[in-house]
Amino acid sequence: MNNIFTKDELKNYSFIIVGSLILALAVVGFFAPNKLITGGTAGLSLLLHYITPFTIGTLIAAVNLPLLIVGIKYLGKMFAIRTVITIILISLFIDLLSEIIELKAFIIDTTLSAIFGGIFVGVGLALVIKGNSSAGGSTIVARIISSKTEIKPGQVILVIDTLIILSSLFILDDTVKVLWSIISIYVTTKVIDVMLTGSLNKKVVYLVTNKTEELKVKIRENLGPEGTILNGDGLFEGQNKKMILIVVEVTKLQALRQMIKEIDPEGFLIITEATEMLGRGN
Repeated sequence: MNNIFTKDELKNYSFIIVGSLILALAVVGFFAPNKLITGGTAGLSLLLHYITPFTIGTLIAAVNLPLLIVGIKYLGKMFAIRTVITIILISLFIDLLSEIIELKAFIIDTTLSAIFGGIFVGVGLALVIKGNSSAGGSTIVARIISSKTEIKPGQVILVIDTLIILSSLFILDDTVKVLWSIISIYVTTKVIDVMLTGSLNKKVVYLVTNKTEELKVKIRENLGPEGTILNGDGLFEGQNKKMILIVVEVTKLQALRQMIKEIDPEGFLIITEATEMLGRGN
């Protein structure tokens, strides 16, 4: 029980509370008034809300909690506890805002609601994830299936979201709203990526060259002191290869290209995205 009151856990619950409130605002302020849907069990709950008299919060709890009971052994004790709390908070916040406070729609416009609703959901989910929790639903199903098969969790979530979107065609009876709902889900995924990995302006560069000594001096002088020289074997017997691994700001890539062209025209670059950086101030 003491684990719940540690500094790290209190930080987790701070993220969870704020994230749950933002998710509730997205549902009540953007999605429900404009008859849009989002992904996961929140989207399923919205669909059921449109055809039943039950509140959205009640449906979210009703859909998620049975799944959580089934999947609790796949989540781990603390993660399961946080997920239960997250689901309860989202359900309570949604019903509090819609049924008691009767919060009015932020805007009645399909396009803007899809975009800004997607942003709100993305921010909310990212904060929940930062709190080492989940909003339940498709995450639980994905963990169960991936633990018993070779299917990746992301693929399971994609299938679930696709099924929800297809189902909405029969319930919403409005293709435009369905298409905007898909765009909203895309916006959500992009926001989550930026929130969790940051927006990096750097590239990872692998430089294959026979003039390692000359180039490492020039790189230190013009691009910075950090980098790694990798030694390896070529495909032919006794063929030694050297490669320089560096992280370069996008604005300095052209200078690096020119440097290679002048010092070793036979060298070549492999440039990839740096999706996340940790350590050394990052």
